[in-house]
Amino acid sequence: MKPSLVHCFKLLLLLALGGVTMHVPDADVLSSLGALRLDGHFSFHDVSSMARDFGNRCSLLPAAVLHPGSVSDIAATVRHVFSLGEHSPLTVAARGHGHSLMGQSQAAGGIIVRMESLQGERTRVHDDGTSPFVDAPGGELWINVLRETLKYGLAPKSWTDYLHLTVGGTLSNAGVSGQAFRHGPQVSNVNQLEIVTGRGELLTCSPEENSDLFYAALGGLGQFGIITRAKIALEPAPKMVRWIRVLYSDFASFTEDQEMLIMAENTFDYIEGFVIINRTGILNNWRTSFKPQDPVQASHFQSDGKVLYCLELTKNFNPDKDHIMEQVS
Repeated sequence: MKPSLVHCFKLLLLLALGGVTMHVPDADVLSSLGALRLDGHFSFHDVSSMARDFGNRCSLLPAAVLHPGSVSDIAATVRHVFSLGEHSPLTVAARGHGHSLMGQSQAAGGIIVRMESLQGERTRVHDDGTSPFVDAPGGELWINVLRETLKYGLAPKSWTDYLHLTVGGTLSNAGVSGQAFRHGPQVSNVNQLEIVTGRGELLTCSPEENSDLFYAALGGLGQFGIITRAKIALEPAPKMVRWIRVLYSDFASFTEDQEMLIMAENTFDYIEGFVIINRTGILNNWRTSFKPQDPVQASHFQSDGKVLYCLELTKNFNPDKDHIMEQVS
């Protein structure tokens, strides 16, 4: 269950007033963690950086941070926590690059698994000529997955527009982007997962094997297990991409055009809409596609509103077949 802002505020207020006791593991429990034979290690003191996330709304201090040296470390830790019984206050949360918004990757008085520690594990590309895929660690960043697949002229079919996120992190959410209208979100392009369950079991799952776990874990916010590896569908990477931005002051026109482009048969490869502040500096400086010699003035838009609407579009093409681009344009 996602902790809300109100939930975080109530928890912190009750702690301040002494109305609730934060369950901190006793010394014996922490000592038992330190006694586990691992390839990596636990941190028990320098843990404050794991008490914040990108949302910056909740701050819940863990008792320990696991820096796994292998997937076996994660399984052993979860298995140990499970063995403590249901009355133990110790909880476990996986943390990727820390971009959750409402404390989902925090564990008050519990254990944070720093998934990025597994980045050293190998990312493997498999290309049989018909259904290529990449086998990537759950703690690997998508930008690094892309760099590896591009060596083979391949790229994932669908992903988020910001790539400094972990594979397991986005697959535990959904992975929505401007390619989702064509290929579905990232969770619709996964062939197989490796998961550490809440009992500490390391299982492989797919639509054919352990399918209930497979579909529960994809988009499951980490409540059904920790994704430690994933096999993700690939396609040929485009040689070049034309990037276009279109600004609107009228919301109805913005959504009408977006829906029309999504439904069209001969359309773009990436279609995403978002809102930006109606201010000239923002229009001309934030990842803009407009030329410096032709600046966009906010006054050009007949709108007194505080925001504008933007369609971001891309079309993949081969320079040897640029006539296709002109047909779409």
